Amino acid sequence: MHPQQILLLLLVGYIIYSIDKKQKYFPVPVVLVVLGLGISFIPYFNGITITKDMIFHIFLPALLFTSAYRFPLMALRKDKWIISTLGTLGILLTVLLLGAAIYLVGGLFISLSFVGALLIASILTPTDPVSVVAILKKSLSDEKIADIVEGESLLNDGTSIVLFSIFLQMFLNDTSFSIGMFLLEFLFVSAGGVLLGTGFGWLMSKLVHYTKHRTYQVMLSIIVAYGSFYLGEAIGVSGVLSTVAAGLMLSWEFGKNIKEEHFRDSLDGFWDVAEPSVLSLIFLLIGIQAASYLLFSEWLLAIIIFVLSLAVRFGLLAGMTQAIPSWRNIFTLKDASLITWSGIKGTMSVALLMGFAAEANNDALISLAFAAILLSLVIQSAGVYPLTRRLKG
Repeated sequence: MHPQQILLLLLVGYIIYSIDKKQKYFPVPVVLVVLGLGISFIPYFNGITITKDMIFHIFLPALLFTSAYRFPLMALRKDKWIISTLGTLGILLTVLLLGAAIYLVGGLFISLSFVGALLIASILTPTDPVSVVAILKKSLSDEKIADIVEGESLLNDGTSIVLFSIFLQMFLNDTSFSIGMFLLEFLFVSAGGVLLGTGFGWLMSKLVHYTKHRTYQVMLSIIVAYGSFYLGEAIGVSGVLSTVAAGLMLSWEFGKNIKEEHFRDSLDGFWDVAEPSVLSLIFLLIGIQAASYLLFSEWLLAIIIFVLSLAVRFGLLAGMTQAIPSWRNIFTLKDASLITWSGIKGTMSVALLMGFAAEANNDALISLAFAAILLSLVIQSAGVYPLTRRLKG
């Protein structure tokens, strides 16, 4: 991708962010993805492709660190059990149940193995709250739902990539599903990433005191965001969970002392600019890349998979929140419906899909997953505000 193309895409992002101030019915990411689909037909942008490495090594660490660092600690303390459960056990169960459903239904349309179905499910499980959190906070008097959606996303990104990596190796090596090996690998990669990121975040909270100039404090935050990710990936643990843990730990350490507020001011000034710039590029690129995969014959199956992903997520959310007495008193079926609908597929799902595309030559599965992701982005994002007003009005 040429610098001139990057500049033009940033210009498009700037215009959309400037125009779409209310972001109610069609949030910025949806508009950018649709524009990306249109831009893909302009010859000047024909050579642009989005890869797993581009998303993982350039875009993702910044987005993960920013979301984790800014996540309200009061919400994390208050809803820690439901956030951690949904982001770990909930994701694991969702992948297994959705994978089984896709396997049963998909076999009526295409040749599909059980591991292949689990792989698709792991791609469609991570959620991207960037499209909807602002809408939820504006529409609801209580920010509980928005905080849970955002907090769950921080954890399920890491959980999903661990599941995806395991299932991808099984798919490529044509090996069967082993629950024992799966759990050992899952625990090692997840726990290792959290421990590494926690150490990174704690170290930065101490080092920042030796850095008096605000510019250098921002430099240090970039090193932590990307360093925790790269080191985690290099030693075989989850770089995603490492970056998330680093951001949360840094926020925790800063939150313990009011004197740390000037550090937050320095970091916020930089990341407030970096985040929309990164989001503009990534959602436009998702639209551009999707165009080449959407001309396929199994759109009915893609729609069914999209509906199944919502049904499985709602069933698990409703079942878990109603089965635990302490949650049953504070979470209604309406809350479960809003959290389900707000679980939009986005950046992480596309990153995983591009990782699959780089490793396997299976256009049918890639097109199916891309179509389901696009349906989620457009339909769910557009429906969040009306659904919120209807259920909570």
